Amino acid sequence: MELIELIRDAGVVGAGGAGFPTDRKLDCKAEVFIVNGIECEPLLRTDRHTMEQNAARIVKTVQVLKEHLEASRAVIALKKHYEKAAAALKEQVKGTDIELYLSESFYPAGDEQNLVFSITGRTVPTGGIPLDVGCVVSNVSTVMNIADALEERPVTDKMVTVAGAVAHPVTVTCPVGTPLSLLLKAAGGSLGDCTYIVGGPLMGAVTEDLSQPVTKTTGGLLAIPKGHMLLGKKTFDPAREAKMARAVCSQCSFCTQLCPRNAMGLNVQPHKAMRSLASGNEVLLGDVNGVFSCCDCGLCTYYACNFGMKPGKAMQAAKASLQKDGRKPVKEVRFAPDPGIGQKRVPTERLLQRLDLKKYDVDAPLGGYVSCDHVKIPLKMHIGAPDEPVVKEGMRVDKGDPIAKARGMGAHIHASISGTVVKVTEEYIEIRK
Repeated sequence: MELIELIRDAGVVGAGGAGFPTDRKLDCKAEVFIVNGIECEPLLRTDRHTMEQNAARIVKTVQVLKEHLEASRAVIALKKHYEKAAAALKEQVKGTDIELYLSESFYPAGDEQNLVFSITGRTVPTGGIPLDVGCVVSNVSTVMNIADALEERPVTDKMVTVAGAVAHPVTVTCPVGTPLSLLLKAAGGSLGDCTYIVGGPLMGAVTEDLSQPVTKTTGGLLAIPKGHMLLGKKTFDPAREAKMARAVCSQCSFCTQLCPRNAMGLNVQPHKAMRSLASGNEVLLGDVNGVFSCCDCGLCTYYACNFGMKPGKAMQAAKASLQKDGRKPVKEVRFAPDPGIGQKRVPTERLLQRLDLKKYDVDAPLGGYVSCDHVKIPLKMHIGAPDEPVVKEGMRVDKGDPIAKARGMGAHIHASISGTVVKVTEEYIEIRK
C-alpha cells in the first residue's frame, strides 16, 4: 500500500493537539520536514519519553517521510535539557543526514510557527501554514503513530502525562476513550480539592468532568488546587474585563512587545484588542488581519500584563467576532522579524515561577499501561466533521477494528479495546469488554 493510504487507514491525526488529518498534511512535497518534540507546554512529559524510548523507530520513520516529501532537510527538534532523549537520538542519527535541533527552554518554543522560524528563519504568513514556506511539521507522537501505520497498526492508544497536585505524577499509556478519572487514579489521586486542566497549563481546557474521555490529541491531565491564580486567568467575562480595561489598562503595549507572533512580523497587537474591548469599538483594533495570527499561547495574559488583565482572551474574542462576521485572513507577513526576537523569549522556568507552578515541574516517569474495560470514543477527534459509525449496538469488535469512517476532512476511528458495542450516538461509540 502507498504511504498516504496506510496513514489514512490507520486514522492518524496530529497528536500534539491540532488533530489535523496526517494523510492530508503529508500528501505534498516540501523542502524541510520538521519533527516537533519540543513539548510546547510546561509540566508535560509525553514527547520526552516518546523520544527516549523510541529513538530508532523515530529516525527510521523520519527517513521514510523525508524521502516521501522529497525534502532536502529533515530536522528533529527537542529541548537541550531533554538529555536522555538527545543522547538516544544523537546515536541513531549517526550516518544519516537527519539533523537535530536543540532548543533553549522558553515558551512557546514548540509553537509550530515559532519552530519553523527558529529552524529556517522563515515566517509563516497570517492565515497560512508551514507549507507556504516550504515546511511540513509533525509532532513526534504523530511520527510514532505513522511508524505503527507503516506496520498496518491503527491509532488505538494515547500517552498522557498526569501531573500538578497529584500524589505521584506519572506518564501513562491508555486506550483512546478511557475516562480521565482512571488516569487520575493511576497518579494516586489529587491532593486536596482540585479543578482539572486537559492539556497543558496555558492552552489546556478547564474541566470538572473526569468522566470525559481521552482522545487522540489528549496530552495531559493536570490537577490544580481550587483558588489557584492560574484558574482565575483562564476565565473570561467580557463585561468585567471591559470595565477593568477602562479602569486599569494604560496601553503600555508590553503584551504586544512580548508577543512571539508579533516578533515574527505578523502584526499581532493584543494591546489594541484591549483598547477595542474597553471602548466597545472594533475600529480601534486597527489592522484586523494580525488578529488571525494570534495562536492563543496566552503569554500576554499569563506573563506580560503587569495589571493582571487578559489581553489574550480579548484577542480570541476579537477573532471569534471577526469570524462570525465572515471576515477571513489575508496571507501576508506584515513586517520584517524583530531583530531582538531572541531577547524577548520568556524562559519557561521564569514563566512557571510567575504562575506559581514551579513546584509542579517535576519528573512524571513512565507508569505503564492503564487498562480500561469501558471506553467512550468520540466521533470527532480531528479537524472536520464527526465520523460516520460503521458499527451497531450489540456488535462484537476486536481492538484495532474500524468503528467509524471519515466524512470528508476527518480521520478513521478504530476500537481501542476488544468487546461489545453498547451504544452508538452522533457523538460517540461506547464499547465494553
